[in-house]
Amino acid sequence: MKLTFHGAARSVTGSRHLLDIRGQRVLFDCGLVQGRREEAAKRNRHFGFDPKEVDAVLLSHAHIDHSGALPALVKGGFSGPIFATSATADLAAVMLEDSAFIQQRDAEMVRKFEGRAPEPLYGIDDVRRTVALFRPLPYAKEIEIFPSVKADFHDAGHMLGSSLIRLRAEGRTLLFSGDLGRASLPILRSPELLTGADSLICESTYGNRTHPPEEDEANELEALIKRVVERRGKIIIPAFAVGRTQHLTYRLKRLRGRIPEVPVFVDSPLAANVTDVYRRHPECHEPGTWENGDPFGFSLLRYTRSPEESKKLNRLEGPAIIIAASGMCETGRILHHLENHGPFERNCILFVGYQAEYTLGRRILDGQNPVRVYGRPVEIRAEIRKMDGLSAHADRGGLEALVNAHKKTLRDAFIVHGEPDAAEAFSGWIGGNTQARALVPGLGQEVSL
Repeated sequence: MKLTFHGAARSVTGSRHLLDIRGQRVLFDCGLVQGRREEAAKRNRHFGFDPKEVDAVLLSHAHIDHSGALPALVKGGFSGPIFATSATADLAAVMLEDSAFIQQRDAEMVRKFEGRAPEPLYGIDDVRRTVALFRPLPYAKEIEIFPSVKADFHDAGHMLGSSLIRLRAEGRTLLFSGDLGRASLPILRSPELLTGADSLICESTYGNRTHPPEEDEANELEALIKRVVERRGKIIIPAFAVGRTQHLTYRLKRLRGRIPEVPVFVDSPLAANVTDVYRRHPECHEPGTWENGDPFGFSLLRYTRSPEESKKLNRLEGPAIIIAASGMCETGRILHHLENHGPFERNCILFVGYQAEYTLGRRILDGQNPVRVYGRPVEIRAEIRKMDGLSAHADRGGLEALVNAHKKTLRDAFIVHGEPDAAEAFSGWIGGNTQARALVPGLGQEVSL
């Protein structure tokens, strides 16, 4: 068997790992590359392999950096099955349609402000053809992808439907972590770490960091909200529409009685649609999630769908919490909230997730000023805060637990989906604590199993 890393290699986006088994090719994930616009556009249009030669896709979860290039793969000639859990298939259908819409809208904005006419990576027809290829599966059901090649999906605890994917072929067992979740994450079940893999493809987003205790995180969020409300400001939260937004609304509901009564707006049609999908899949939820009613709703929470509702938030007086996509500030309604609320010191921009290198979110977090929003310079004077504790990714301890579950059998560990310092730190730990070969592969690197 031969494994080639075509994305998320020494970086955090664009997850794509191609496994060749006697000429039959399986692609683990097919995500969009995010970051520097020109480089990302090039890599999203040119995979490094021929889509027509891929026989099947195994999709770990629906986040766009793992699923978002699937329609481009189909547009390029892929026509095989896409295996995923039922919840992932439902989420991906909603998200990919939104991705096509955003690309069309962004192309129109570039045409308006820069005079160029970029072609979207894919359109809604490509999305529909992609969704038709999904083969939804329950957790833990083993399927035969090809003769003598089997796979099963197990809960990764990262977002609704997220999976660790186990593949068995030629006497080898390969485990792909996708994005590994946290054992204490609200709403979702804890990751099912399994045992017995001899090869592991493992993410490393937080490979050199540890999350604070959940109660510390709740206290920090409570203190921040009180402080910003006291100065009559707004808290603007860039958040992925899938996973992070639902966790935030759940946490804010649990904080009621401890924080001031201020309106909370989820300004994202995608997040509203995704939340409906979350409600349809309680089988993925942690026991007790529904004990106090709808975990994603309370009296002060509003989901805004129309552009008119979204624009009204720019004129909203008084304190408020506004949650909007995208999580790395690359697209979506968060951009006009940054443009309208970012210049005022009374406000706060709260980052609750990882900001990949070269994204707008990363530039703001690093203190760059001014930043360009919709092609225009915007001076950010709002308070900038980051809370790693709200991340849905496992930290170093969680990643170590995954490796330790396979310590007796592990021969190869390939560390992906992390910036070089995080990936190298985690790889070094594996090399010093197991008998496995630990490797942080480069983009396009090929290894034999």
